[in-house]
Amino acid sequence: MKLSHLAETLIGSEIIKLAGEIKEKQAKGEKIYNFTIGDFDPKVFPIPAEFEEEIIKAYKEGFTNYPPADGIPELRKSVSEFIAEHENLTYDPAKEIVISCGGRPIIYATFRTIVDRGEKVVYATPSWNNNHYTHFLEAEHVVLETKPENDFMPTAAELKPLLKGATLLALCSPQNPTGTAFGKQQLEEICDLVIAENKSRGADEKPLYVMFDQMYWVLTFGQTQHYTPVSLRPELRDYTIFIDGMSKAFAATGVRVGWALGPAHVIGKMKSILSHVGAWSPMAEQHAAARYLRRKDEVNVYLKKFKGEVEERLQKIYEGFDSLKKAGHPVEAIAPQAAIYLTLKIDLAGKKTADGTVLADQAAVTSYILNEAKLGLVPFYAFGAPKTSPWYRLSVGTCVKEEIPAMIAQLKAALEKLQ
Repeated sequence: MKLSHLAETLIGSEIIKLAGEIKEKQAKGEKIYNFTIGDFDPKVFPIPAEFEEEIIKAYKEGFTNYPPADGIPELRKSVSEFIAEHENLTYDPAKEIVISCGGRPIIYATFRTIVDRGEKVVYATPSWNNNHYTHFLEAEHVVLETKPENDFMPTAAELKPLLKGATLLALCSPQNPTGTAFGKQQLEEICDLVIAENKSRGADEKPLYVMFDQMYWVLTFGQTQHYTPVSLRPELRDYTIFIDGMSKAFAATGVRVGWALGPAHVIGKMKSILSHVGAWSPMAEQHAAARYLRRKDEVNVYLKKFKGEVEERLQKIYEGFDSLKKAGHPVEAIAPQAAIYLTLKIDLAGKKTADGTVLADQAAVTSYILNEAKLGLVPFYAFGAPKTSPWYRLSVGTCVKEEIPAMIAQLKAALEKLQ
């Protein structure tokens, strides 16, 4: 039976498909190192205790009715203060901030507000869901396939020929799925391209907007620093929409508190769209978030410990893959920079298993790693990269650090069985 063109043509999630396979194995009692999900195991990474207390308190106070469609004023004010203190960005809580239930609705609202059918959306791969949101709008996909030598981040030289006539440039830093981030000069050069492109357009032409997803911005490690288009080039303030929230910064993916920052003329229209979608964050969680973000000392203590725990896991797994590479195995890893992800290369296509089966493609490699090493990883082709890409995303949100040596040993044993 026929359905809408969108429903008939939308690609299913490769991540959900892989997660289903893993759940089946776990239900049969198999021990799987499931590093596929961009989420947190609350037993490993609980939300801040003070935030939990505020949520319980808010429910007890009876905050169970509909919230305002754009978020309660108290939370918009707390977000404004939090961003000003930590990122030195100033946004009016009344006109330039909108609250939603996580990042997805505000990404959708950003696309809906800016992009018309047939207009160009520029995005890099691998990246999270830009292909699907572009498909939702029946817009034109302008896709840049990034390179490992650039840590899978787009460069100005690569983007320059793609921006003419485009309506939206989708950027993410720190990046999902790669766990890498823009360097200062790298982002400055991209910003200058956007400024030049907008100066070349007439007054009656739609400008080029930037959607800047910074959901992981608090999670940067080592020498990595977080930069934004507006902090580097203030003139981009009228053209940049930030996607942000508490989901990743506070291991609170299920709490559903997200926000967008941007120019009033864009945010105002996004509020209207979201009011019809009804994608608001729950009232109690909004009051709790508003109060918690003002508890600056507790926030800073939590973030320091949380970042340390994430970085330790990423570093240990990186060192394990580096040791496998030095032992001659066809694997590689990019050193941890940010977020909860590690970029891995497992180049086994064409290898033979112990029973003589050839691993014909990356789908076969992914299955072999899952079945033989009991290791669940997400291939980059799930994020729009070519089906032949040997690169993977590993997420440490559910990682028990004491199990890392056993996981590396099991992977080593699986690699040694190949011919």
